[in-house]
Amino acid sequence: MTADLIVRNARIHTVDDALPRAEAMAVSDGRIVWLGPDADAPEAARTIDAAGRLVLPGFVDAHNHVRLGSDAACVQLAGAGDLAEIGRRIGAWRAAHPEATWIECEGFDYSALPGMPTAADLDPLTGGLPAIVFSYDVHTMWANTAALRRLGIDGDHTDLPFGVAQLDEAGRPTGFVTEFAVRGLSRDGHRALAALGVPWAGADRAYTRLLDSLDMATAFGITTIVEPQNSVDDLALFERARSEGRLRSRLIAALFHPRGTGAGDLAEFARAAATYDDEWLRAGPLKLYIDDVVEPHTAALLEPYCGHGDHRGDTFYPPEEFAALLTELDAAGFQAFVHATGDRGIRTVLDAVEHARRVNGPRDARHQVVHVECLDPADVPRFAELGVVACMQPRHCSPDIAGPGRDWAEAVGPSRWSKAWPMRSLHEAGAVLAFSSDWNVAEMDPMVGIYTAVTRRGLAGGPAWMPEESVDLATAIRGYTMGSAYANFCEHDRGSLTVGKLADFTVLSDNLFEIPAEAIPGVRTDLVVVGGEVVHEG
Repeated sequence: MTADLIVRNARIHTVDDALPRAEAMAVSDGRIVWLGPDADAPEAARTIDAAGRLVLPGFVDAHNHVRLGSDAACVQLAGAGDLAEIGRRIGAWRAAHPEATWIECEGFDYSALPGMPTAADLDPLTGGLPAIVFSYDVHTMWANTAALRRLGIDGDHTDLPFGVAQLDEAGRPTGFVTEFAVRGLSRDGHRALAALGVPWAGADRAYTRLLDSLDMATAFGITTIVEPQNSVDDLALFERARSEGRLRSRLIAALFHPRGTGAGDLAEFARAAATYDDEWLRAGPLKLYIDDVVEPHTAALLEPYCGHGDHRGDTFYPPEEFAALLTELDAAGFQAFVHATGDRGIRTVLDAVEHARRVNGPRDARHQVVHVECLDPADVPRFAELGVVACMQPRHCSPDIAGPGRDWAEAVGPSRWSKAWPMRSLHEAGAVLAFSSDWNVAEMDPMVGIYTAVTRRGLAGGPAWMPEESVDLATAIRGYTMGSAYANFCEHDRGSLTVGKLADFTVLSDNLFEIPAEAIPGVRTDLVVVGGEVVHEG
């Protein structure tokens, strides 16, 4: 046999229990045709000398908003810890963009201001220009007074296509808009923002964000991206990137199913799934929300938020309605990705899956609970029992994001910290873990996620938060490879380095198994191969 490509002198961690390790790997026609010791390697037209470096399967990022991405045209507020720093960054941006007609910011951390921010906080910083600020999780939007006017928000107009405007005790808009991820990122919400002249919502900006994120994913060794929330309109962006040679990682696009989605929409989803269905671009899973997020107290909890009376948050659907909806989608053959962060929200989803299985009969649906941030111990074994995948983002549980002193931890209170991102408990109970970045909510780099899953420490080190829920390195790598491939019905050709599978792999600068955990974030991808072709060299 003469192969197209041979990788030699490698330490190959296959994530395949049948052959856990190898020294060499042969590729022909874009697929792996042989694995084994260097001494037995076949001849090949091309050779990659790995020089003893670690080779892993290409990462499968199970929840990565490449279409939303980070926007270089926005004021970047990541790391801005108070209003003064926010003002400094906005001021510097205004000085560099004197022609701007809008100010748009991203990456706002709820902890930067005590309580919820208001238009009055933002007005002195923005010089009369309309300004909007997206929270780091893109679930809320903060607007100044000029933006409230431009967006048509007043005391009588709070139920918006792109969110729900909050009012003060006098019935006036505060400037804080919730449910942005549910509404503002929907087809109708996005169109409404574009019609109102918000530059961020323009088609050119969306395509630029996508291309930047696709390039970043390739450089990080992410060879399959799951884009979790799209309208059918958005699929044209991915097709354009493909036709222009910019789609160098494979992509699975979930279609957004907001409340009110009807039979005509489902038929359109089914047509899209039939149209986009190959190794490079596939559509089909449906994205739903059952609750919102913990920090602004909009996730659904079993017990009240700490220090907030009887307030427990709410679900977007009554439980009976959601169970009926999921049963209908399950019967039609759809896979559901359901955003659920609070323990009551998660339980509502698991109850709905249980109801669907009872009505429709068990099937290999692989419905996902996405985020799984606050999980009641009673519900841990139900994931494996019901065949539900836990799609989790390890970086979110880092103490510098969610731990003591941060809004997440303070909102649920210390008595519930043991419920926070219980990765080890789920793994030991037999649940499938599908790991992901949730870019641009957190860093896209899988090394950051793997490090956090293994240590539950911040990027600067320091004490671990709930370290009993960390996982070992092999489990973390599996979550970013085989677990995520299985979660998305592509384990037959991705997720491990196995004869017959696609030749998607990455060569790392350091061996993760031989370095201290604190060094993992510094590891880089020296080489990324997709379908046997080099797509990135570090």
